[in-house]
Amino acid sequence: MFKKFMEKPKKTRVTIIVASLAVLFLILLAALAGVIFPNSLFSRIIDNSIGKFFNLADFFVNNYVRILESLAVLFFVWLLNKLINVIAAIFIKKGGKTEMISELIQSLIKYASIAAALFLILSAWGVQTQTLLAGAGIIALAISFGAQSLIEDIISGLFIIFEKQFSIGDIVQLNDFRGNVVTMGIRTTKFEDVNGDIKIINNSDIRGAINTTTNLSPAVCDISISYSEDIIKVEEVIKSNISRIKTNIPDIIEGPFYKGVQSLADSSVVIRMYAKCKEQNRYQVVRDLNREMKIIFDENKISIPFPQLVVHTEEKKEDK
Repeated sequence: MFKKFMEKPKKTRVTIIVASLAVLFLILLAALAGVIFPNSLFSRIIDNSIGKFFNLADFFVNNYVRILESLAVLFFVWLLNKLINVIAAIFIKKGGKTEMISELIQSLIKYASIAAALFLILSAWGVQTQTLLAGAGIIALAISFGAQSLIEDIISGLFIIFEKQFSIGDIVQLNDFRGNVVTMGIRTTKFEDVNGDIKIINNSDIRGAINTTTNLSPAVCDISISYSEDIIKVEEVIKSNISRIKTNIPDIIEGPFYKGVQSLADSSVVIRMYAKCKEQNRYQVVRDLNREMKIIFDENKISIPFPQLVVHTEEKKEDK
């Protein structure tokens, strides 16, 4: 905020500062006129004009009990939410269904405690309980008609949790978006993509989600060799280096496996290596597989073809 203020023109900054000081001066004058100039004509003029709006001294004197009650309620609500967060941090296991349920319960308690605090504060200031209950009934009726999407979000969130569709820490595919589940609240779920951007989606809008972390994910490496290479020799080289590849890529959980000839391309024979790993490591495992296969082929003089253009020229026959 200060940075934005300093970016304004100098004349604008001066105007804002002068106006702010003038308002502050008027407030202090109205609040303290009776203290600084007791029983004077000036204090009576101030008290009968702007002092009616800023007579803070009389306001605190006449309502200090209500103010203290309101502050006590706010402190209790703040303390309750902090205590719940501490208990959740100690006893709730990070990741999985338990953390999602914990966050959902914390969201419910937060909103319920705010509503209760508002109810108690209004009661402390003399608002009748019957009036509050009637107002709460009207609000509930309005919510039932005007906040159907909110209710739908809450119910959808509960189904996601109890049906174990995904949990915090899972990687989920939603149409063209792929991200890690960061948090799940009473109304929305937050996902973080590979760039670190946070996408917030209403729970009712989460449809057709693909949980890619339910099982191990495949890491596939397709690598080409020249048609002139002896395929039997190439397969022997690959199989003899399987344990080496496994050692050099510790993120591989199952495999790697040589799957054979994938296709006979226009200018190469494509062979496939296959492994299984955690979804969050899949892309890096593919990169590591590509690297290991390139090193092995270079060591064993196995050529990897690259696009080439062969031009044939026809010799002109001399006339006899």
